[in-house]
Amino acid sequence: MKSKFSFLLALAFWVQAVAAQQFQPVFDVKEYAAFLSMAHYESSVPDKAARAKEKDPYKLVYKSPEMGMKNLWWLYTNEYNQAVIVIRGTVGDMASWMENYYCPMIAATGSLQLNASTKFDYKLAESKDAYVHAGWTIGMAYLVTDMMPKIKELYQKGVRDFFIFGHSQGGVLSYLVSSYFYYRRKAGALPADIRFKTYSSAAPKPGNMQYVYDFDFINKGGWAYSVLNAADWVPETPYSIQRVSDMNAVNPIIDIPGTLKKQKFFLRLVGNMYYGKLNRSTKKAQKAYTKILGHKLYKLAIKKVLPDLKEPEYVPSMSYMRAGTPVILMPDAAYYQKFGTNTADKFAHHHFAPYLYLLQQQYGK
Repeated sequence: MKSKFSFLLALAFWVQAVAAQQFQPVFDVKEYAAFLSMAHYESSVPDKAARAKEKDPYKLVYKSPEMGMKNLWWLYTNEYNQAVIVIRGTVGDMASWMENYYCPMIAATGSLQLNASTKFDYKLAESKDAYVHAGWTIGMAYLVTDMMPKIKELYQKGVRDFFIFGHSQGGVLSYLVSSYFYYRRKAGALPADIRFKTYSSAAPKPGNMQYVYDFDFINKGGWAYSVLNAADWVPETPYSIQRVSDMNAVNPIIDIPGTLKKQKFFLRLVGNMYYGKLNRSTKKAQKAYTKILGHKLYKLAIKKVLPDLKEPEYVPSMSYMRAGTPVILMPDAAYYQKFGTNTADKFAHHHFAPYLYLLQQQYGK
């Protein structure tokens, strides 16, 4: 009886160990907490006291130099032959902030002339109507150029499963990096049996609805998560301006001018006046954002950071949307008592501590 009990106990531990090492399309609280900690402390142990005592189950195998507009990433592995790509967020350097502000949209498939000798071709979505953020796409270009050889190197050592994680700017870059790797794998530039699972934490909006549709489709079944604190303002950015031209072509709104032509004179006159006024206001706003945060920012700041970068071609859209399967961290009265409601720190709800607190309160440890 004792030997049977020992066998069952050993079997239970074995099953638990196998479950822990599986690469599954589910939101795993422990995975997210570990990666969130790695992004802030270069350790997967989120508890400060435990961090000094416990052995980290993840081993740092590579830390990149800073590249592009102050982007940087880390590569970790664990005993289960899994790898974790962790992308750094915004740092206190003007170049890093300029990457965020440089927000006109560009096509999700195209090329960037990074310098006189480097043309970077990319594909982040199937649709020609899919658009993404210019600054973050440039950041992605530098990152994946450095990541690709490291992924292939680990693949040769037997690694097939890769997590992609980022918080804040790193979170939005994780969307684009994930899309890039998907289409490189589809094109045969990465092995077909490599798998990616993405956690985008506190991430801004990466692109327009067609890009979001594509991202969510290629990650269907639970392979990409967007984790956000409902009190955090960063996931609400960039500003979204939706024009009629941002909608799918088959819709009744775009046909209003044609419909009005069939109406009586007075109704046609009034209808065209109001339709034109509403349509022109969003068109004017989009053009202003593209001009100021596109052309002007490129000349005044981006070109100083990346002098050899050729200005990309912008598209007439600023219709930013969120991507990924949402995991909402919902503040309550106890949360606001702990972290405040009217704080001088405008990033009070964006930091590591509030995210970990809400995660553990609402999803367990």
